[in-house]
Amino acid sequence: MKTFEELGVSADIRRAIEEMGFVQPMPVQEAVIPTLIESRRDTIALAQTGTGKTAAFGIPLLQRISLTLSATEKRGLPRALVLSPTRELCLQIADDLRDFSKYIEGIHIEAVYGGAAIEPQMRALKKGTDIIVATPGRLIDLKNRGFAHLEQVQNIVLDEADEMLNMGFSDSINEIFEALPEEHNTLMFSATMSCDVERVAKTYLKDHQEIVVGSRNEGAESVNHIYYMVHAKDKYLALKRIVDYNPRIFAIIFCRTKLETQEIADNLIKDGYNAESLHGDLSQQQRDLTMQKFRNHLTQLLVATDVAARGLDVDDLTHVINYGLPDDIENYTHRSGRTGRAGKKGTSISIVHTKEKHKIRNIEKEIGKQFVEAEIPKPEEICKKQLYKVMDQIVKTDVDDEEIAPFMQDINRYFEYIDKEEIIKKIVSLEFGKFLAYYADAPEIEKPIPNKSGKSGETGRQTDKQKRANKPQKGYARLFINLGKRDGFYPGELMQTLNRYVGGRQEVGHIDLLDTISYFEVPEKDARKVMTQLSGIRYHGRTVRCNNENDGRPENDNRNDSRERRGSSKRSANAPKGRDDHKTRQQNKGKLPNSAEGWRNMLRGEMPDFTEEGWARRKPKKK
Repeated sequence: MKTFEELGVSADIRRAIEEMGFVQPMPVQEAVIPTLIESRRDTIALAQTGTGKTAAFGIPLLQRISLTLSATEKRGLPRALVLSPTRELCLQIADDLRDFSKYIEGIHIEAVYGGAAIEPQMRALKKGTDIIVATPGRLIDLKNRGFAHLEQVQNIVLDEADEMLNMGFSDSINEIFEALPEEHNTLMFSATMSCDVERVAKTYLKDHQEIVVGSRNEGAESVNHIYYMVHAKDKYLALKRIVDYNPRIFAIIFCRTKLETQEIADNLIKDGYNAESLHGDLSQQQRDLTMQKFRNHLTQLLVATDVAARGLDVDDLTHVINYGLPDDIENYTHRSGRTGRAGKKGTSISIVHTKEKHKIRNIEKEIGKQFVEAEIPKPEEICKKQLYKVMDQIVKTDVDDEEIAPFMQDINRYFEYIDKEEIIKKIVSLEFGKFLAYYADAPEIEKPIPNKSGKSGETGRQTDKQKRANKPQKGYARLFINLGKRDGFYPGELMQTLNRYVGGRQEVGHIDLLDTISYFEVPEKDARKVMTQLSGIRYHGRTVRCNNENDGRPENDNRNDSRERRGSSKRSANAPKGRDDHKTRQQNKGKLPNSAEGWRNMLRGEMPDFTEEGWARRKPKKK
């Protein structure tokens, strides 16, 4: 392997990158740097995310500019332009270029991107700069305002070109290229060679050369690809087992939609995992805070959509988990490329049901890597892993003797009559007890069994009947509520509603969310109180019904729910205001209030208890 000096890198840049810890060039750098230093030909470089591409194009770019730079020269129009798909990647590239050029006097680099105030960026460009690192949309905005002048740009780099085109920046890129001078050099760096990338290359690159590190559209060598086959209804349970089986996991969990992303993140947080969500409905400030916490390893699991996670470069990512496989194979390549970076090993895990199995085969053909089908970890295997983690943490804990010395006399006196073995058992139980408690009665995850046609009959969705057939965990009651995803009723909303109307911090077990209804578990001792307190409240203009799942779901619930949403249900002319329609009266015959006071209570939201016991209390006694 060659050194950076042998690749032709200048002394000033070598000094900077040595301080950054770069000892030897990575394969993509060894292949690209000398070619770009010696040649001015347009170039396409294909290499996986996380293989050192920024240094591969950044070092030659800085070296070209430094050769024509005068220390006394005033800052003027930009000579180089780097385009990136996201704000996060834009900032990262700008920071790296500043680090590489630490000892090059007089070079100035500015990052311009959306999601931030435009005025400071306008002032920075007005002062002059040598290199602009930009997202396409903000660059065009600044160009149209007369602050980004591109007529002297000699070099343009498209980093993550495939992602940029996938995100719909094709028209913006065309507009930027039209503003460039006739004589310029174009460099495109991409993880995959998509049709869009080829089209841009044919349109804007002249007599270009192609440098491929690995093979076209190939998956990263350092990433293992594993999949678990489960029923769709068991995907979340499988996710929990996978996370528990890898105690030191640091992962991104990719979901297909924003709603699914938020739902999975809420469930993980409720179940005690260190997780955060990242999707397009979050404000830029929320996204920045979430990504900062994840980069600093303060968050262990990041649940994200493809678009939100683009440009997110995080060190030491151990796993990527595909909660649902993407329709586009290129997206899978980008997902899996988030781990196994800088020569480290990583694992890409996919949780799939039978209808997604064909996607596995298609991805294998495209990336040239074989997937390994694995069995869902068994409870005893998970418990062993977690136990070893606890023991390892105890053994490797550093003890500050001086800090605890003042307390040792009291500690020794307190534990004087407890032997060593008993203390060890108590410490391990304290740290490890929750896993033993959960997996002692954990639900089974059955692997789908193909039928004669080769399909398992998996629908990818649970019916209401299946949902109601789920048995609550021991000591819990399973309750029905007439609110679902369409009402924006997710785990976080359920917890807030319970805490508001039931009081205190109500303990909740498993939650099943459907479109228009939900089921959730509470301790048996709290079930009556929860049903009484929730029944009759108003949620976003709807009257809430909550009862035990065994009491059954009210008939025509969907129709009545939609009428409540529209606020157009027809009332009987003789019925008091707020009274139900004729069919509902027939259903509840003999159970509606039989006094003016009862109707007033109903209208105030104090719904009567419709259980047999509750009705018996309201039934007038015979004289």
